[in-house]
Amino acid sequence: MTTMRAIVLTEPGPAENLQLRDVPRPDPQPDWVRVHVRAFGLNRSELHLRLGYAENARFPIVPGIEAAGVVDHDPDGILAPGQQVAAMMGGMGRAFDGGYAEYVVVPRAQLIPFTSDLPWDVIGSVPETLQTAYGSLTLGLDLQPGQTLLVRGGSSALGHAVTALARDLGATVLATTRQPGRLAGLGADHPILDDGNVAARVREIVPGGVHAALELVGTTTLPDTLAATRVHGTVCFAGMLANEWIVKDFYPISYLPTGVRLTSYSGNASDLPAAVLQRTLDRLGDGSLTLGPITTYPLEKIPEAHRDIEANLVSGKVVGLIPEPR
Repeated sequence: MTTMRAIVLTEPGPAENLQLRDVPRPDPQPDWVRVHVRAFGLNRSELHLRLGYAENARFPIVPGIEAAGVVDHDPDGILAPGQQVAAMMGGMGRAFDGGYAEYVVVPRAQLIPFTSDLPWDVIGSVPETLQTAYGSLTLGLDLQPGQTLLVRGGSSALGHAVTALARDLGATVLATTRQPGRLAGLGADHPILDDGNVAARVREIVPGGVHAALELVGTTTLPDTLAATRVHGTVCFAGMLANEWIVKDFYPISYLPTGVRLTSYSGNASDLPAAVLQRTLDRLGDGSLTLGPITTYPLEKIPEAHRDIEANLVSGKVVGLIPEPR
């Protein structure tokens, strides 16, 4: 077999620019590995790429900043064929072709081996979401057991994962959504309907403000999230659901509440220890952990998936599925 099916983004624009094509199957160079993709997560990053917000991207390109599957060919013989692996970040879907395909070639350093009997839709929902959730809570916020956490954008895939990991750590979680029908499914100790004035509601629940807050909506809600955080508390900016990430006319003294810290998180595969990925998959398998709902689409319906994500019609993680090898 010398060809494969892939979604190719011809240029920024509408979802119709995502085209299912037969393209040459890529061959790995030394230190790179070809992976047979079985599932890939769809992320806001790819939506930004399609809408023309991404920097340093080339076109046409196969999008996708993550993928899960099995090793197909390692020219250096380090990883055995059939080894389950997750790939993410490091230029996937921007500098070189990414995970929206039957096969992807990535640097070996971006692969995290694992072993799991979980269905591929569940496995495919984990890598990038877990990496960002884990990194945000550890590097971005240094969240500790017993602390309070506000998750701004709690019905997103990342919001669900952060809520689950934080509660598992022993934190009390307040999570927001703009849609009343999603309140019951947030999995938080205190679900909050986001009317734009979340800080007031948070301080009714936690009068002094939360110890930590994760901003997933963007700069449109960041001032209110900062206002919900206590003195010496930390806000970590890690998401842009509203497609707004630039603070205009930023004057720190008036923008930042006195004593409230503002950090950010954007990581890579190296920020997700293999043991953390394996432990998470094991716990998903035994039912002791859940990271939220999953919606799946076959490869040929990825344009429809993009339209649904853009219209905010899905909650939780969206996953593309690749069938068994032909």
